[in-house]
Amino acid sequence: MHEAQEHVSVVIEDDHDVIARLIAHRIAEIIRSRREEGRNAVLGLATGSTPIGIYRELIRLHRDEGLDWSHVVSFNLDEYYPMAPDSLHSYRRFMWENLFELVNIDPGNVHLPRGDLPRDQVDAHCREYERAIAEAGGIDFQILGVGLTGHIGFNEPGSSVGSRTRLVVLDTITRRAAGADFFGMENVPVEAITMGVGTILEARAIALIATGEHKAAIVKRAVEGEVDHAVPASYLQRHPGATVYLDTAAAAELTRVKTPWLLGEIEWTRRLEIEAVVWLGQETKKSILKLDDIDYREHHLGALLARHGSAATLNGVVFNALSAKIRGRSKLPSDKRIVVFSPHPDDDVISAGGIVWKLHQNQNRILIAYQTSGNIAVFDHEVRRYLDFLRRSAADFGYGNERLRPLLCEVEQFLGGKAPGEVDSDALLMLKRRIREVEAVSAIETLRMRPEQARFLNLPFYQTGKVRKDPIGERDVEIILELLEEQGPEIILVAGDLSDPHGTHRMCKEAIDRALERYRGESPEVWYYRGAWQEWSVAEADLLIPLSEEELRLKISAIFKHQSQKDRAPFPGIDDREFWQRVEERNRGTAAVVDELGLPEYYAMEALVVRSDGLA
Repeated sequence: MHEAQEHVSVVIEDDHDVIARLIAHRIAEIIRSRREEGRNAVLGLATGSTPIGIYRELIRLHRDEGLDWSHVVSFNLDEYYPMAPDSLHSYRRFMWENLFELVNIDPGNVHLPRGDLPRDQVDAHCREYERAIAEAGGIDFQILGVGLTGHIGFNEPGSSVGSRTRLVVLDTITRRAAGADFFGMENVPVEAITMGVGTILEARAIALIATGEHKAAIVKRAVEGEVDHAVPASYLQRHPGATVYLDTAAAAELTRVKTPWLLGEIEWTRRLEIEAVVWLGQETKKSILKLDDIDYREHHLGALLARHGSAATLNGVVFNALSAKIRGRSKLPSDKRIVVFSPHPDDDVISAGGIVWKLHQNQNRILIAYQTSGNIAVFDHEVRRYLDFLRRSAADFGYGNERLRPLLCEVEQFLGGKAPGEVDSDALLMLKRRIREVEAVSAIETLRMRPEQARFLNLPFYQTGKVRKDPIGERDVEIILELLEEQGPEIILVAGDLSDPHGTHRMCKEAIDRALERYRGESPEVWYYRGAWQEWSVAEADLLIPLSEEELRLKISAIFKHQSQKDRAPFPGIDDREFWQRVEERNRGTAAVVDELGLPEYYAMEALVVRSDGLA
């Protein structure tokens, strides 16, 4: 029934790893079938975090099941310009390190746009790239991601449907989104070479993959909107072999997910009833108890109305359900063992500072477990400030100079010759780690907690010194499992958001999920908070935690203690505001929605979801 809204085939899976396996096995089938036919399989490949899971599964299929790449020809979508092939940011380097070196592909069959050519040779290179695709017989299967502007490849808004491989200027939003990978938007190239929309659409089959809440809005426009040159991904609606693969977060704005009652009869659950009535209140701009029968009938909710007999009855059921979600301090647990997992050393106070404060007041035994050091998110100038402090203090008190001076000189010399995006030295990474740790301790002390309530796990997957991390490994899971066995928590708080621009939140949640599967103690209740990019809606939330003006100010004061993230965070996503500004707007916005629905008015609110089996 959803096909009337979605103009292209859409597959939705709960887990992004399932999507990766589906696509990898589809590619494997193409490779095998083309080999049986005596010809090459021609693949169009993409870079970045979206396809990395696909490549890992393809490598496993090669290693464990003998998937033969000797008759595969590949063409990559794009490359930044200018870009040295051995740069950390080079898509050429990415593909060799993450796929080509680990399978038996013929290097002569690998084609990637070159970002290192003189400008006067780029046009000829682009024409040759098109010729090579044609000579290979065209692309059998093309992998795509989608940017926040709706771009596919680097075909930004305004790209024509017939465009070919060419040099393009990148949209500001695209460059801002890439800023995390380049350690600052100012280091992101202004141009790139990309396959054109016309080239992409000539592929025999296309898979576009999108994951995370931050992609939900553009996915809806691309899938349900009209074909529009302002949203290049919408051109896929014209391709009979195109499929869009989404996790539940990226699919959140689609009609069949967000408002399925608009498409026809559905199987009602209490959660859907709440979502529908909250939606109706916001559509009509009425409080819940003022909704009438006509409102329901005029908004395709007559079947829901019939289930309850009258608007008054239904309104009361939902009003009471929403009221029960509101948990002031007196309705929160006390004397419980609680572990708060924080992916970075500031997510705890940014996203759950209010509820942590209330739980602490209730005499719960709380441990804040910081899963990663967050050390790559410290500007070099912050380290220089601490180095100067160390030097001056050492001189003042006359200690440590014989050992301290060489360390200071070593770090300063490295900083003096460091290129943008270059991996930090071990000494510099350690200093940045300690900066994040002392800030985290200071933040929880603001909430009247003790320093020993902070535990720094420093999970190994994060310790690459680069934005791109290793996969979650056995040791990451063991560290979480050891903590669970030591603490025996009755409640754990976990970052449940999937919009973290460099994927750390998602990976930290994966480590916790895997540890919980192996945990032999009594399963704790899991409370999911969201990070600095999204918030649970009032309908989605299971817990709504009221905050007074004073409590919100206290939470923001704790956020201020993370000085290395203040004024301008190294990885802000596409939102330039400081984290405390986003928090204030988000928490006050949640309270405003509750007020508009006719529930008690509060100054601000945090929202959490309670699940025992992971995010739905």
